[in-house]
Amino acid sequence: MTDDPVFVLGEELRALELAGFDTEEEFQTLLARHPRVLDFGSLSDGRPLRLVLVAREMGVPTGTESGSAYWLDHLFVDADCVPTLVEVKRATDTRIRREVVGQMLDYAANAARYWPAALLRRSFEDTCAADGRSAQEAYDELLGDRSTDEFWTTVEEKLAAGQMRLLFVADRIPLELRAVVEFLNRQLRQTEVYAVELTQYRGEGDLRVLVPRVHGEVATAAKSPSGRRTAQRTTRAEMDASIRTHPDTEVRRVATALLDHAAGTGRLEGGTAKYPSMSVHYPVAGRPVPVWTLSLQDSPLREDLSFSFGSISHHLGPERAAAFAASLPPVPGLTERLQALPEKGYNAWPSVSLTLLASEPGALEGILTALEVLMEDR
Repeated sequence: MTDDPVFVLGEELRALELAGFDTEEEFQTLLARHPRVLDFGSLSDGRPLRLVLVAREMGVPTGTESGSAYWLDHLFVDADCVPTLVEVKRATDTRIRREVVGQMLDYAANAARYWPAALLRRSFEDTCAADGRSAQEAYDELLGDRSTDEFWTTVEEKLAAGQMRLLFVADRIPLELRAVVEFLNRQLRQTEVYAVELTQYRGEGDLRVLVPRVHGEVATAAKSPSGRRTAQRTTRAEMDASIRTHPDTEVRRVATALLDHAAGTGRLEGGTAKYPSMSVHYPVAGRPVPVWTLSLQDSPLREDLSFSFGSISHHLGPERAAAFAASLPPVPGLTERLQALPEKGYNAWPSVSLTLLASEPGALEGILTALEVLMEDR
């Protein structure tokens, strides 16, 4: 990029001079209103990429029991359910050189763990309402033949699997940042990383020209979170095979009983993480509601049952979520997390290890009973 002007030729030649952004807020507002300047690449079916804003200043927690510790500048999503995380810095901000990289990786790692589908959906619909835009109109750009539940569940799963884009956006990209971006692109398998230099030129009156330039594409030819190499979902057979390798007989019994109950009364859906996982949607009040996720990891050995209270509260309301929490049996660790739900607005994923669950007499039966009560209004 040079400081030379660009020219617009109409009835006369008009020169536009290089102009920076006065404030970071101006820069961020521009991207929120006009994400087309970030639409490079294509979707898995060959259509042009179109980013849709989920939220500005998206809160990023660092634990299931904590509030937002950080704030991401922008979160976008596309019709392939791929989340795009954006951090904006002006060239005058010295953090654009190295500090912003650690900041973004921190956001991505915690977003992958602590952004449930219900939170993403609510943030998107709140943004539509604040912008005076019909949520249905916005969904028309994204859903295709999927339901809204399926769409946001897939977004959540792609986050968990690391299938996302990370965009560093500035009016001038320093060489140090370009080098880091290209290195990350060579090393990361599922995540695409780009630096986008957005140059602004101003002319007489309100005339402005924006020129985006993308850095980092050279290393992304063999990967794409948009779906050209789709992660495989865990099957029930794979879950069963993983359960059989667990050394604790009671843990195997609890895991199998949970999956059998889900298969008989709800809908199981395999996850796309590197470790085996499955979620279940139970029929409640005439709709499929995501209720829990079972995850099995080999190294280190760990098996977790997580309750999707963000989704339960979103679909059924906080009163039903509170009643379900109260109906779950007392289990060390889980009980304390359930008690913290009201102050979090029931937007959390309290979890318990199957080892603890198996060690508490009657705990499994208590959970299955609570699930049956939840589904009474089918």
